[in-house]
This record gives sequence, C-alpha cells and structure tokens, in this order.
Amino acid sequence: MQNTVKSPVTFEGVGLHSGLPVRMVLHPAAPDSGIRFRRSDVTDLDPVIRAAWDQVVPSSLCTLVANEDGVSVSTIEHIMAALAGLAIWNVEIEIDGPEVPIMDGSSAPFVAAILEKGIARMAAPTRALRVLRAVEVRQGEAWARLEPADMLEIDFRIDFADPAIGAQSRALNMANGAFVRELCDSRTFCRQSDVDAMREQGLALGGTLDNAVVFDGAEILSPGGLRHADEPVRHKMLDALGDLALAGAPLMARYTGNRAGHAMTNRLLRALFAMPGAVEMDDCDAFARGMLPGVGVHRGGLHWLA
Repeated sequence: MQNTVKSPVTFEGVGLHSGLPVRMVLHPAAPDSGIRFRRSDVTDLDPVIRAAWDQVVPSSLCTLVANEDGVSVSTIEHIMAALAGLAIWNVEIEIDGPEVPIMDGSSAPFVAAILEKGIARMAAPTRALRVLRAVEVRQGEAWARLEPADMLEIDFRIDFADPAIGAQSRALNMANGAFVRELCDSRTFCRQSDVDAMREQGLALGGTLDNAVVFDGAEILSPGGLRHADEPVRHKMLDALGDLALAGAPLMARYTGNRAGHAMTNRLLRALFAMPGAVEMDDCDAFARGMLPGVGVHRGGLHWLA
C-alpha cells in the first residue's frame, strides 16, 4: 500500500543558507500524486515544483529543485530523506519561502513530527523502481554507482584531512526501518574553514553550532560533540537517500558513493534514466514491500525520541 501523512504536519525554522524564517506544512495527497512543493508566497508564477531528479538545477552545497517558471525550493535533501525513510511517496509540501528549514541539521525532527501525527495507508499498490543494469559516474576521486539488488542498500565512504573526521565508511541495508534507527539523527557537518568561506559568499547565514557539526582540525566545536562516532558518513548516507528519493519511487538497488555529493548523485540518476533498459517500474509483491525503507517503523524503541 502507498502512504501519505495522516494529517497536516507543520515545521517552523530558518533556512541554513538564507538565514530567513520559513514555515513548512506537509499535507496529505492522493495516491500516485508523488511529492510536490508548493510555494505559498508565490502568486504571479506557477508555485508548484515536483520533487524529481529532472527538476534539479545546479546549486552550491545543497539540492535545489525548480519549475519551468524558475520558482525553486532548496535544501530539500533532509525532508526528502525523512519521507523516503518513512515510505511516504505522496505528499504536498506547502512552504512560504525558497528554502526548507534546517531544524537541527538532520532528518530527526521531520521523522519525529510525522510519526507523532501518523502515517495513512492508502488503497493503492506500492510500486518500486528496480535497477537492472549497473550505472556509474565519476569526477576525479569522487564516484557514485547504482547496481541491481533486491532491496535498497547504501554504502558510503568519505576521507577528510581533518583528524576529527578522517576516513570513514559504512554500509547499511535500508530495510526494517534502518534509516530511522541508524541515520536520521545524524547532522550536517562542515569544517570551520568552510564556514568562513561560505559566509564570505553569502551562504550558511542560518548555520549555527546547534544545527550543524563544525570541525576545526582535530577539534569538534559543536557543544555536546557527536551523536555517533561516525556521524559524518552517516549524514552523507542520509543525504544520499534524500537525493535518491528524487527518482520518484523506492529504488531496488545498491548505491555506492565515494566522496560523492548532491550533484554527483543527481548525475547518477540522470545517467540511470538515460540508459536504455537500466531500470523498470514494478508492482511490489509481499517480499519486496517488506524490504522497502520505512516498513514497520513506529515511535517505540527510537533512542533519539526518548
């Protein structure tokens, strides 16, 4: 069965890069309608933007989607990861500004609020995109790959010169609520030198030590330290899930990322859909449905909700 939110879910915060206050409301949507953003502050142009891989336009340090009128929403990766991790593929996201609120820098506030309001099952069959042929994109030392698998698996590797980050890797089968338990509370991160550079470019104006983990060489500047010893690579996996959700349906595939970012994951989806015979849409049988991210998730036993 397909899912949507049971009732409207409201979030208020600031944009990470713009620093502007923003209000965002998730509304229930009909089966097969997909995920769409609607800019409530836009009145003279088309305010609706599909959350889709072919709507992504180049942007620094985040994922941004725009429609044909140029109306856009940025920093969508954390809410997209939350929705995919809860198996929600039909929702209208009303937002009164150009950037999704950063909240605490992770997907956990979105997940917690959605679970509090409840998830509605719909009388429509679940469909998934099954990857049939391997596809890969590269740029320098960075690369990303999708290959056939019976469920979504994410394998990610990072390597930073900063001793507090260093080389990290993690692989995770995303079935059985793994995203909610293992990844969704991992926060966005950056180096102090990156913060200084972004501020000079007019970015990260809403960033604080409360909504990002900031590293400076061997030091962790954010109060309280890390939520996980490998929080940076877990957050990269979170981002990857959010960016892969722009495929428009659950993916049955193994994703491997090495130093990959938002732009590279979008290039990978574009390559996948451009390759003849590389992917097909399937109705999910009972086994496939049981392997999808978000199946069986509930509030009980989630340590970060305690």
